[in-house]
Amino acid sequence: MASASSSPSQQQLDAIALVQRLDSAIKGNPHLSGHQVFCSEEGGTVILQGRVRSYYQKQMAQEALRNLEGVERIVNDLEVDWLTTNSSCSL
Repeated sequence: MASASSSPSQQQLDAIALVQRLDSAIKGNPHLSGHQVFCSEEGGTVILQGRVRSYYQKQMAQEALRNLEGVERIVNDLEVDWLTTNSSCSL
């Protein structure tokens, strides 16, 4: 009996590459520096969660991801909190 291959599928590799692009886009965006922004991805849908200090920053987070290869839809669940100052990005 042949054993199942443990190497990742092309779909899994594509998902990993997309998460890396999302991470780079969020971390490299000067409008999001110093804010809690978390991303998750499933089947081309990206969900933004966390807190930013303004509606402008909320929009900039979405715009940073919009044209990335593999992003089909963005759900922007970021909360605007005028007192937020913590920073982290996790995918």
